Amino acid sequence: MQTTQTDFMLADRIWVAVALLHQALPLREDFSREEIREKLRQTGLMEGLKPGSVAAHLKEHLVANVPPSTGKYRMLYETAPGRNLRLFRPGDFTYATRFQKRKPSKSVPRLDEIPTEYRTLLNWYEQWCRDHSEPATVRYEDDPLIKLIGSGKHIWADEHADEYVNNLRREDV
Repeated sequence: MQTTQTDFMLADRIWVAVALLHQALPLREDFSREEIREKLRQTGLMEGLKPGSVAAHLKEHLVANVPPSTGKYRMLYETAPGRNLRLFRPGDFTYATRFQKRKPSKSVPRLDEIPTEYRTLLNWYEQWCRDHSEPATVRYEDDPLIKLIGSGKHIWADEHADEYVNNLRREDV
């Protein structure tokens, strides 16, 4: 079945609009809700929608890192509380209540659920996620607990650790 411009889900329409914004403005980290609405209007993706339905999706239904009300998708990510939005990327924080039966909820449209002209966005998205992923390794010297190694060693520098502890215990009596 051919999906047309006006018969695909609002969540998928919004994802497409944000993906198009990311493609057009690759140096931008995020976009305002108004910019997203404007992209929906420009592309005709706003056609046939109920007034106000977009606002709820942009506020909570699609945003992975805000508590969900009814919609539990993980398609967008709020870059700071009350701030702009970007597409969700694997590894982004997600509220636990957005998982359904221990499986994560939808984060990208399914190929057969969006019109043909937007399907290339799914391949673009995979590459975009790879390009923006954080390195998997953490530098040893940047770990705050590792930085504590050796601190306080002057406290028992002149005596064995067991002797030091025994002396402390005797002082408490």
